[in-house]
Amino acid sequence: MTQPQAEPVRATAPNAHNTIRLAVVIGALGVVFGDIGTSPIYTIQTVFNPEDPHPVPVSDHNVFGVVSLIFWSVMIIVTVTYVLLALRADNDGEGGLMALITLLRRWGAQQGRKAAILLAGLGIFGASLFFGDSMITPAISVLSAVEGLKLVEPSLSRYVVPITAVIIIVLFMVQRRGTEAVGRVFGPIMVVWFTAIGACGIGGIVRHPSILEALSPTYAIGFLAGHFHIAFFALAAIVLSVTGAEALYADMGHFGRRAIQVGWLFLVLPACTLSYLGQGALILDDASNISGPFFLLIPDWGRLPLVLLATAATVIASQAVITGAYSVASQAAKLGYLPRLRIAHTSATTKGQIYVPWINWLLLVSVLTLVFAFRSSAALAYAFGMAVTGTITITTTLFFYVAHYRWNVPKWLIITGATILLGVDLLFVGANLTKLVHGAWLPLLIALTAFAVMTTWQRGRQVVTAERERVEGPLQEFVDELTSGKLPVHTVPGTAIFLNRGGVSAPLALRANVVHNQVRHEHVVIVAIETEPVPRVPQSERVTVDDLGYGDDGITHVTVRFGYLESPDVPAALAQLDEAQTEGPLDLDHASYFLSKIELRRGAADTMAGWRKQLFLATSHITADAAEYFKLPRDRTVIVGAHIEV
Repeated sequence: MTQPQAEPVRATAPNAHNTIRLAVVIGALGVVFGDIGTSPIYTIQTVFNPEDPHPVPVSDHNVFGVVSLIFWSVMIIVTVTYVLLALRADNDGEGGLMALITLLRRWGAQQGRKAAILLAGLGIFGASLFFGDSMITPAISVLSAVEGLKLVEPSLSRYVVPITAVIIIVLFMVQRRGTEAVGRVFGPIMVVWFTAIGACGIGGIVRHPSILEALSPTYAIGFLAGHFHIAFFALAAIVLSVTGAEALYADMGHFGRRAIQVGWLFLVLPACTLSYLGQGALILDDASNISGPFFLLIPDWGRLPLVLLATAATVIASQAVITGAYSVASQAAKLGYLPRLRIAHTSATTKGQIYVPWINWLLLVSVLTLVFAFRSSAALAYAFGMAVTGTITITTTLFFYVAHYRWNVPKWLIITGATILLGVDLLFVGANLTKLVHGAWLPLLIALTAFAVMTTWQRGRQVVTAERERVEGPLQEFVDELTSGKLPVHTVPGTAIFLNRGGVSAPLALRANVVHNQVRHEHVVIVAIETEPVPRVPQSERVTVDDLGYGDDGITHVTVRFGYLESPDVPAALAQLDEAQTEGPLDLDHASYFLSKIELRRGAADTMAGWRKQLFLATSHITADAAEYFKLPRDRTVIVGAHIEV
């Protein structure tokens, strides 16, 4: 089988030169590293949690082994898999699972590879896991920070859950205002955060400098090989040290590869490593410190300020993953995996800052439910690990497929790398599966639900599109009849713009206007909107015009293309056309826009399983208003209805 030619890796830095601005790195610190940067708060505490179904005994050997496993897990999964490898696989500068899915869909269509289609489905499941991550991250992050109050004043423990709930409600309530203004202070706060946790870690290391020996991989290997019955179960908590790794990849389009690499290698990785080493040293000094090794690294006088700083850092971490959920949902909708959603752009200068109300309120209800149901970060940790390991494993799998088929990397190198990295990933997956009855079922249930919704919507759209094309009839045949006079119509002055799903069938609204009213406008523009598997479409490639075989009938077909990260603005796209392309001048300032509104009903045809039909119909109710979505003028938009059975 012929392999596709290797393509050069695009530079994804936001500036045109290889140099990198400090402001970009600081900006990345405030958005990209919030989740992984707050992992030291709860990781080691969770590993040695005495209430764990498979507790890790506190001993010097186990402490060295755990700290070494944490360090090398971070190095292998975050530094190697993501920072050095995955960041090189981009879709026109954009990263993340949705970018990989669009690449796989594109190659599957070009090469006819069933494997690419199956892997794209795997990618959709990974994106579904991310929705679970988006629900669990705010709950566990804010809970873990507020739990520090128990070390400041034990009597405050009963207020941990209510305070967490209030913070989360406020966080979601302000989402509609956008993060542009707040975002300016996110970066500096995270610089202070990483400096503080690194300094606290050094303070712990000074007590037991021998903990530095844990940086040797021999301790990690020895712990796994010599005490596998303990180390294997410990991996279910150790995976918390790499939570947020997917954000490094997903947010590449905002800051570029170099900014993320510099921020990780020169600040985030050293700070987190020092914190883990310091906590290990603290436990070596006194085993009772497992109750809260992160906050106990600092003297009594500094704990309340550290709790406040940790709360701010976890809010930032939550903000990043909430924004990520908006982006994933928006991209999934534009790729046909979710219905059209109402999206508000919260920044006049930054395209990626969006607010999706339906997703926001769904997340708020879900996060509050988790907080009140689990009530502690330790209980939620079992659920968190499953979402993280699943997403990481899927990303690694898709990356190696990309590396082999896009860059023609030798198969022996692919097999070697995949064996090592996927071997590590699968160890973590296996360990988290042992926590299935203790909470790991939750992200799997969320992912399976989201996966069922997305694949059902995709299938349902195919069924509706096929039925709609049958009802509408061929576009070219309809234009032929209209132009030849077979369909008697009166021509009225003005411009009519009919939105259509493609260029194959005649718009229902146009056919209804001709058949029932026997009228057509002087200028008729049939607009087909396509979402391309690229983040953004250049203006020079935005529109394509087809006269449908007649250069003087006043009927023109226009295809308007948008990238999956763009907000479709139909009037702005049509403004690019000149009268030579449209058989005369279009009066866009007074044009009427016609939409075909489809009312869906359950039919008897065996198109989908019964439960999937019900799910598709239920999901269709959250579809956003088309006029608002495509930025059509409300006072000049006409909606024509029709019924279609699925």
